[in-house]
Amino acid sequence: MRKKAKLPELKFERTIPALPDDVYAAWLDPKVPGSPWHSADKVILNPKVDGFFYWFISGTPHYGRFTRTDRPGQLQHTWVSPYTLGEESTVTVTFAKKGGETLMTLVHSDLPDDEMARAHEKGWNSILGSFAERFAVASQR
Repeated sequence: MRKKAKLPELKFERTIPALPDDVYAAWLDPKVPGSPWHSADKVILNPKVDGFFYWFISGTPHYGRFTRTDRPGQLQHTWVSPYTLGEESTVTVTFAKKGGETLMTLVHSDLPDDEMARAHEKGWNSILGSFAERFAVASQR
């Protein structure tokens, strides 16, 4: 059986003007504008190891399970959607203290080598941009 080609991992970084524990908590809070879960039409979120998530947005279901939850340093979960062609991929988010800020890094790996999977680059950039902007606006108040 021939192994399917995978995309190189997608990696995104943002510097957030808040401490890692606050950024970690906000990332997982569907009530926080800018968090990925906030914009969902429907969300089920159980952020603990083996906890399930279901994220329905713009007619598209996404789901997975958490495989690592090391607050405030790292989260990892699987990710499945029509954009992964139904294949399981992995999202790892790290929160590293950088002075009084947080260097947030998101890596999406194990995506199939396909145009639909490449759309994750635009999606994650949009989500991370909104999330970082939420903190930038809050820090200017």
